[in-house]
Amino acid sequence: MLTVQRVHLPSEIPIVGCELTPYVLLRRADKSIITDDATELNPIDGYFLRYKWYRVQSDRKVAVCSVHPTEQATLQCLGCIKAKLPIAKSYHCSPKCFSDAWQHHRVLHERAASAVNENGNEEEEIFGRFNSTGSTTSSTVNMSTSQSNGTNPVYTQRSGGEIWFEVGCCKTYTPTADDIGHVLKFECVVVDAEKKSAVGQTHVLSTSRVIPAPSPTPRRMISVSGVDVSGHLDLDGRILSGGTFSVLSYNILSDVYATSELYSYCPSWALSWTYRRQNLLREIVGYRADIVCLQEVQSDHFEEFFAPELDKHGYQALFKRKTTEVFAGNIKTIDGCATFFRRDRFSHVKKYEVEFNKAAQSLTDALVPSAQKKNALNRLVKDNIALILVLEAKFSYQGIDNPGKRQLVCVANTHVNVHQDMKDVKLWQVHTLLKGLEKIAASADIPMLVCGDFNSVPGSAPHALLAMGKVDPLHPDLAVDPLGILRPPAKLTHQLPLVSAYSSFARAGGGLGLEQRRKMDPATNEPLFTNCTRDFIGTHDYIFYSADSLTVEALLELLDEDSLRKDTALPSPEWSSDHIALLAEFRCKPRTRR
Repeated sequence: MLTVQRVHLPSEIPIVGCELTPYVLLRRADKSIITDDATELNPIDGYFLRYKWYRVQSDRKVAVCSVHPTEQATLQCLGCIKAKLPIAKSYHCSPKCFSDAWQHHRVLHERAASAVNENGNEEEEIFGRFNSTGSTTSSTVNMSTSQSNGTNPVYTQRSGGEIWFEVGCCKTYTPTADDIGHVLKFECVVVDAEKKSAVGQTHVLSTSRVIPAPSPTPRRMISVSGVDVSGHLDLDGRILSGGTFSVLSYNILSDVYATSELYSYCPSWALSWTYRRQNLLREIVGYRADIVCLQEVQSDHFEEFFAPELDKHGYQALFKRKTTEVFAGNIKTIDGCATFFRRDRFSHVKKYEVEFNKAAQSLTDALVPSAQKKNALNRLVKDNIALILVLEAKFSYQGIDNPGKRQLVCVANTHVNVHQDMKDVKLWQVHTLLKGLEKIAASADIPMLVCGDFNSVPGSAPHALLAMGKVDPLHPDLAVDPLGILRPPAKLTHQLPLVSAYSSFARAGGGLGLEQRRKMDPATNEPLFTNCTRDFIGTHDYIFYSADSLTVEALLELLDEDSLRKDTALPSPEWSSDHIALLAEFRCKPRTRR
């Protein structure tokens, strides 16, 4: 006979939109333990498992804090209600919670035109106390039920007066908005496949109350060209002019690195992949970029989640996994770079894969004495890669003077070596990539975009090479060169007219432009940070573009440190990576006939 040995839920806190999949351990009659699922179509030893999910509808519905969603709310911001903001954003668990979050929270009011208060006295009318029953007069309790049989709700009366409404009959269940504030119960029992009758003990698990998925305040696109982009968007959020397109670059934090040891300040449920993948997908899709460059995408997550999910939104996907000379884990969890593009905007022409390990082999074969080759490879071989795509635009460049010519764009997506003590390796990888891009540029009249996580701060040698086309021979980074691969410094150049997209904020005008400039480093014209953890805050991510063929129209606003630090750092329940996304809207410059 088959028996259930153990059942548990990997995530204790259920969140709307995030799958719940219990882990079920089975024991055979011969005492052997198995983890395979036993379904009615594929029974084991003549038995299968029957699953049921219930919502405990008779328990008291409670509001949860918008900042700390595991806590019950005790305060409500009346300003949110007046501004007609989502009711979930108005709840706070304590006066201190509300006070700490106010600087970030007040942005919600400022962005709602109906709630702008010019006298600065918002605090006088912000608090609304809950009454003793935990309900409020300013919001209604949603007691709707799941119509699982199409007509009447299915429910079971249990001891103690609890009413369990059946909401699912599969092993996996995804909480809905109707479940918010209620406890879920999971029921699992072994069934005789022939008799169709339950045998043995019924196992029941209870979750904590379902919470809404925390959502950050949407980031705005800020014009840097003097044109109000908001009035030129189509239904998909893209600028209507044919010669513009948008590019997103985002290190999404691979699940294998998202550990509680590294990010102890982030709640464990917010670190779980089932939660983060939905949060990341919602964010990425919401940007509606024409080209999406993601880094730290696990191989299995690309194949099983990102490629099929973004396909539903009209994106074609290409992926390059890191090489495996150094990696010693499960091959499915090794990460890489994934590039997506809208099929209605671009078509795929060519793909180039850059494996820095192969470049290291060639370099050591040519330059390093055989006796030192092993040590040299140990230093240079880090498994990093770059994915380069040549795409053909399906739209026309504005002002084109040669309508018969193909409209191409080259997009490089890379993740450079992370080790901060290997400045020579970082610079060598960036130089190797740029030399490859120079060859592509020489073969075609083609704008260049170079995106990714370069693990290099503004002013470092890799950043200087990208932004300035050369490295000062006296740059301190060049002092770290045990293999002599950076000598002579004069060779560290390239001819691509690259400019950092976010440096365009330096010329942005108006109030919003001034606000963004305060989030920039005036010495380098780069963001103050794109990576914000408890131990490090700084800029590692960039979008570089060919300034002779492209111009920046708008940029996704930067975040401020204070709003992130209210939850210590990234990742957080609102933002599911330790990096922030960068997004630039480009206009193609008119080209003349050659």
